[in-house]
Formats: sequence, C-alpha cells, structure tokens
Amino acid sequence: MDQALISLLAASIALVGTHFAMSHPLRAQLVGALGQSGFMGVYSLVSLGCIVWMYFAFTAVEPAAPPLWAGFDTVSWGIASALTLIAMVLYAGSMSGNPALPAPGAEEAAQADPKGVFAVTRHPMMWGFALWAAAHIIAAPTARTLIVATTVLFLALVGAHMQDRKKRTLMGDAWAGWEAKTSYWPHWTKIIGAGVMPWSIGVVLWLAFSWAHIPLSGYDAGIWRWF
Repeated sequence: MDQALISLLAASIALVGTHFAMSHPLRAQLVGALGQSGFMGVYSLVSLGCIVWMYFAFTAVEPAAPPLWAGFDTVSWGIASALTLIAMVLYAGSMSGNPALPAPGAEEAAQADPKGVFAVTRHPMMWGFALWAAAHIIAAPTARTLIVATTVLFLALVGAHMQDRKKRTLMGDAWAGWEAKTSYWPHWTKIIGAGVMPWSIGVVLWLAFSWAHIPLSGYDAGIWRWF
C-alpha cells in the first residue's frame, strides 16, 4: 500500500474515532469543561481537520488506479445513479421536521405522525449518506474510493444506531414514541410517496451534484454520462 493510501486510511480512522469518541463517551466531560458552544467549536474543528486531511490524501492517490472489481460500466453507473437520486430525496426531506436534528422543536416534531421520508425511515439523512456511499462503491471501486465511501457508510449507519441511544437519553418519552412510530431500517416501497417537495428538491440536487463531477473530478455521473 502506498503512502497516500496509508495516509487516507489513517485520516478516515481518525474521523470515525474522533466522531464517535466526542459524540458519545467524551461528550459529557467535554461539554462540562468547554460549555456547549465550546464543545461544538472543538468538535467542528476536529471533524473539519480530519476531512481536510482525507481530501488531500485522497487527491494524492493515483486517480487512474485500476478498479478492484468490475466497475465504471453502464450497468454500475445506472445502479449508482438511481441510488444517488434516492439518497438526494431522503436528504432533501430530512431537512424539515426532523427530530434527530439538534434544533429547537425536536420534541414537538417527534410527536407528529411520520410522513414523507420519515415514513421510509426515521434516519433519512443518514440513509441518504449511506446510499451515496454505496453508489460510489458500486460505480467506482478503486482503493481510494472504497476507503472514503466505507468510512461514510460506517459513520452513517452505525452513527444512526448510536443516535437512537443518545436521543433516548436526551428526549426520553418523546424519542421513544418516535421510535415506536418509525423504523431504523427503510421501507423502500414508501419512497415514491415521500412527497412532491422532497422529490423536486432531490432531483435538482441530484442533477447539480452529478454535473459537478465533471469539472471537479473529470468523471461523468448521473444522466450526464449519457448526454
């Protein structure tokens, strides 16, 4: 393994380790010592530092490295494009009325009946990230992409599970009630009924981000591969 890949792997491990350490076992001590604002500042700086490290390590890896298995073909890109579209719909719908977000009104949101993307899963944002990661593993299975995508996939799905535990402590009965009405595992058949707004915004995000692949990475993505 070359030095750039080792650096990328180390940065990815650092991101996962610091994220879970600061979000769970060390959170109470850090908030007590730094205050909520100070904790969020340190948390953000550490996370940003790890992400910047990952970015520079990723770009240092030879981009033309051969895939580890079949990829970069029409079938894999079609599957990845569909997964990414669903990811964008989930993400778009998660930005409003989401009790998992650290925002005022979380307990009130948890008392509402789940609709839209929350009828699919109570963690639409996390599953959006997970689908994005899975799409990249399918479409571009190079060593550097696998490291980054697996990191995102692990953070999203394990983080969602651990978030349930944390929210039970912070929100008590409100979160317990929300858990009873929703599911960690997505009900994919309900994604079609997620609503006009999530789908509209999701399609726009999908088109924009997939187009951005062209100037940023030199690779076509989404429908731009065929246009």
